[in-house]
Amino acid sequence: MGSSGEDPPLVSDTPAHHVWATPHHTTTATPAEDDDNNERNPLLGPRQHGDDAGNGAADGDGGSCHSPKNPYAGAGLLGDKSPGVARIEAISAQLTQRERIALFFGIFLVGYAYGLDSQVRSAYQPYATSSYSLHSYQATINVLRGVVAAASQPTAAKVADVFGRLEVMVVATLLYVLGTAIEASATSVEAFCAGALLYQVGYTCVVLLVEVLIADISSMRARVFFSYIPAVPFLINTWISGNITAAVLRYTSWRWGIGMWCIIYSVSSLPLLVTLYSIGERARRSGVLDEHRSPLEMLGLRKLSKQLFHQLDIVGLSIVVAAFALVLAPLTIAGGVDLDHWRSPSIVVPLAVGLVCVPVFVTWERRGARFPLVPFHLLRDRGVWGALAVRSLLNLAWYVQGNYLYTVLVVAFDFPIETATRIVSFFSFFGVASGVIVGMVIYKTRRLKNIIVGGTCLFMVSFLILIRYTGGADSASRAGMVGGQVLIGLAGGLFAYPTQASIQASATREHVAVLTGLYLSFYNIGSALGTCLSGAIWTQTLYGQLRDNLAFQPNETLARAVYDNPFDVVPGFPVGTEVRAAIISSYQNVQRLLCVAGLCLCVPMIGFALVLRNPRLSEEEIQSFEQEVDVIRECA
Repeated sequence: MGSSGEDPPLVSDTPAHHVWATPHHTTTATPAEDDDNNERNPLLGPRQHGDDAGNGAADGDGGSCHSPKNPYAGAGLLGDKSPGVARIEAISAQLTQRERIALFFGIFLVGYAYGLDSQVRSAYQPYATSSYSLHSYQATINVLRGVVAAASQPTAAKVADVFGRLEVMVVATLLYVLGTAIEASATSVEAFCAGALLYQVGYTCVVLLVEVLIADISSMRARVFFSYIPAVPFLINTWISGNITAAVLRYTSWRWGIGMWCIIYSVSSLPLLVTLYSIGERARRSGVLDEHRSPLEMLGLRKLSKQLFHQLDIVGLSIVVAAFALVLAPLTIAGGVDLDHWRSPSIVVPLAVGLVCVPVFVTWERRGARFPLVPFHLLRDRGVWGALAVRSLLNLAWYVQGNYLYTVLVVAFDFPIETATRIVSFFSFFGVASGVIVGMVIYKTRRLKNIIVGGTCLFMVSFLILIRYTGGADSASRAGMVGGQVLIGLAGGLFAYPTQASIQASATREHVAVLTGLYLSFYNIGSALGTCLSGAIWTQTLYGQLRDNLAFQPNETLARAVYDNPFDVVPGFPVGTEVRAAIISSYQNVQRLLCVAGLCLCVPMIGFALVLRNPRLSEEEIQSFEQEVDVIRECA
C-alpha cells in the first residue's frame, strides 16, 4: 500500500486483523526517523491479540509504559478480545466498497436527522420551560442531561464491544424515540425532564456508535475527514432550522416541534440499521462469524445477566451518576433571589454527599470493580489525558456563554426567532465548514498537534470579541456578536474532531470504542459543567440586575415576570423604551460575566493542547504496531 508512492484511498480496504499479524512494510529507522517516531502513538495498554505474530520482541521489551498484564484476561465475557470487537474485525475484513458506501450514506442520514433535531430542539426547550413558568430550570435540565450522557457513553461503549454495533444502535434508537414522545406529551416540567433524559441517553449512544463505526471502517489518516460525515448536514441545517422553528411556533406549538422527530428520526435510521443487519447476515452465511459466538450463545441468559452486572460496572456507574447529579444539579438551583439557599439542607447535603462519592468511586474502580468503568491504565499517557482535558474544556467554555445564548439574542439583541436560531447554530456550521477542510489538510500532512494548538488559541481570541459585544439592538452590536460566533465556530472546527482522532491514535482496536466513549463522556461532562456554571451565574445575578435596573418603574413584579418568562413579557416593551433598555442592560451585564468565565477557561485548554503527542497518522484503521514499539522504547 505504501510502496507505490501514491496516496492510499481515504477508506481503508485493509482487513482489520492484518494490521497486527502481517505489517505491510518494515523500515529501518534513520536517526531522524527515530526522533520523529518518539512522538508517535503511545502504547496505552497491553496488546490483547494473543495470536499476533512477531510480538515476542515487543513483549520482551522492558520499557512498556503500562503494565503488561491484560486487565481483561480470563474475564469470561470478554476474554482476550470482546465478542463485539472480534465480530466487527471479522466483518470489516469482508466489507466490499459498495457496503462501505452504504454505511457512510446511512451514517449521513442519521447525522442529518439527529443534527437538525438537536438544533431545533434547543430552541424549543426554552419555550417548554417557559410554558411551565420555570424558564430558568432549563439549566438544571441541561445539567441532568449532561450527567446522564456522560455516564452512558462508557457503558454504551462496553455494551457495543460485548454485543455488537447493531444491537446497541437499535436500543439507542428506541430510547431516542421514546424520550422524544414523553417530552412532547409532558404536562409538567418533571415529566419533560424525564423524557429529555431518555432522549439524551438514546442520542448520545447513537452519536457514540456513529463515531465508532467510522473508526471501524476508515484509516487513521482519513479519520478526521470521515468523522465529519454525520456533521456535514449542519452546513444545510443551520440555514433551515430557523425557518422550521419559526414555522412550527407560528402554526402550532413546541410540542409538535419536538414530537414530529419520533417519525422523522425513525425513518432516517432505517438505511443504516438495514445495512448493518444485511452485512452481519452475509458474514454469518459465509461462515466468517462461526468462531465468534454472541455472549448469549456462550453463557445463556442467566449467566449473561450476572456477568453483565460486573461487565458494565453497575456499581461504578451508579456512583458516578450520583456524584455528578448531586454536585451539579444543586449548583444550578441554589441561586435566584435568596442567597440563604446556600445554607439550606436541600442544597448542602446533596453537595456534600456528591463530593464524598468522588473518592468512593476512585476506590471502587481501582480495587473493587472487576471491569472498571474508567480504564485507569489508559489514562497514564499525556496523549490521552491531554485530549480528554481539551475536549471537556472546549465544551465547558462554549456552554458557559452558549447555554442562554438564544435567550440573550432574542431579548438583549432583539433578533427575530429565525435569526436567533441560526446564530445559535453558527458554532456547528462554521465548525463543520473549517473541519472538513482541516480533515483534508490532515490527510496530506498526517499531523494533528499544530492544528489543535492553533485552534485553541483562535478559540480564546473569539471570547475577547464576545466580551466586547454582549447586548444591544444597534447594528454594530449585532455585527460584533455574529462575528464572535462565526470565529468561535471556525476555531472549534480546528481542534474538536482532530483531538478525537488524536486519542483514537492512542488505541488498539480493543480500546477504540472505550476511548471514544470516554472522550465523548468528557464532552458531556464539559457540557454539564458549563451549563452548571452558566446556570449558577445566571440565577445568582440576573434577577438582581433586573430588580435594580427596573426599580424606576412602579410595577414591582415586572422583574420577576421577565426573569421567569422573558419570551412572553419582553415583547410588550419594544426597543427604544426605557423599560426595554433596562432589560437589555441587565442581560448584557450577565452575558459579559459568562463570556469572561469562558475566556478564563481557554488558558488551561491551550496548555493541555500543548502536551498532546504528535503522531504521524497511519494508513490503517489503527496505528501500526511499529509505532507503538517506538513509544515503548521512548518510555523505557
